[in-house]
Amino acid sequence: MKFCSPHVLCAAAITAVTYWLALPAMAMEEKKNDTETYQLLNLFGDVFERVRADYVEKPTDRELIEAAITGMLTSLDPHSSYMTAKSFKDMQVNTRGEFGGLGIQVTMERGFVKVISPIDDTPAFRAGVEAGDFITHLDGEAVQGLTLSQAVDKMRGKVGTDIKLIIRRKGVAEPFEVAITRAVIKITSVRSRMEKNVGYIRITSFNEQSQKGLEKAVARFDKELGDKLEGLVLDLRNNPGGLLDQAVSVSDAFLDKGEIVSTRSNDPEETKRYNAKLGDLMNEKPIVVLINEGSASASEIVAGALQDHRRAIVLGTRSFGKGSVQTIMPLPGNGAMRLTTARYYTPSGRSIQAKGIDPDIFVQQAKIESVKPQSERREADLRGALRNTDEADPNADKGPSSKEPKDSKSQAENKDVASQDYQLARALDLLRGLSLYSGQSGKQTN
Repeated sequence: MKFCSPHVLCAAAITAVTYWLALPAMAMEEKKNDTETYQLLNLFGDVFERVRADYVEKPTDRELIEAAITGMLTSLDPHSSYMTAKSFKDMQVNTRGEFGGLGIQVTMERGFVKVISPIDDTPAFRAGVEAGDFITHLDGEAVQGLTLSQAVDKMRGKVGTDIKLIIRRKGVAEPFEVAITRAVIKITSVRSRMEKNVGYIRITSFNEQSQKGLEKAVARFDKELGDKLEGLVLDLRNNPGGLLDQAVSVSDAFLDKGEIVSTRSNDPEETKRYNAKLGDLMNEKPIVVLINEGSASASEIVAGALQDHRRAIVLGTRSFGKGSVQTIMPLPGNGAMRLTTARYYTPSGRSIQAKGIDPDIFVQQAKIESVKPQSERREADLRGALRNTDEADPNADKGPSSKEPKDSKSQAENKDVASQDYQLARALDLLRGLSLYSGQSGKQTN
């Protein structure tokens, strides 16, 4: 048997008395909160009945209740919302990689629809819609006053029909109109090609196809190049995100160990951590990740994980900054609600929310063009210019334009890539430099 000192017994007694004295106060506070909640629910009921009885038009009870739920959820943050049975079904089709519409990922900001990013090879992408654009009108109807779900429903429609958008764009003084023809949107999540000895993989969104598409692309690179593969460019620009498990799987494909991402809610016990398993598809070869202001959510998880583990160099501009987790909660027979339940944190503990991922190397998108010299005249063109007497130079007397740079062929091959995509050109240069450096280092140590 264990005994306590009188001081310990006294302290324990005081603690017990304090606890039992606090219980009535706690109970009173809970009772007060419950009473206030019931009063507010009565207020809702009173308003509901007044609208049913006196509103100039006769709304259905379902319309009123769904509008109230929509208002409650959308007042929380831009990503919480109520989905009708139809919109819930559309969302499920979306994550499987095919749906109807314009081909843009959107959110709500300041009462307008804001484009997170257009999806590659869709009507919106081909019409020139850009990340960061604000849509103010849909077919002449103002967007302000609509919920995000209502705006999305208006943008979707019968395949082959047209819709006119009024867009405000940063840096453009006046709003302008864009006409887009609706189409069935088939998302090819992963696209890949070779850039000489560098693999290029673009992930347009994270859906159920992403991990398998990535593995197939890397396997093809290995089969075609083997040890000659110098590295990989992983392009996540204008990737609006998607499924969390696919983002984790893509990150895990290049990591051997460590945390990939954690999600934290208002309940500390609900914190979840996702860790990498052994195995690196690229066998430690260098990786450059491309991001921009259209890279959001799941794409920020991948960029942040590879950056924190120093597994990849992140190049481009700061990402969108959507670092919140939405949980889809089905409501049997009544669609579902999308509720923000947690925040994303990178392995180093950074919150992505409203900050985004800062690239290791900041490179804005630009277009490279050849600058024509002001004058084509050279010394050899001047009257009476001294002749080059160096007979060892076989090209001395062939004129100024007869000798081309040794790497003119490679310059011509890269001209299209560089002129069309400055960020990609810089990523390729960086990877080739890293490969060259590592090769030289290896020779020195052998």
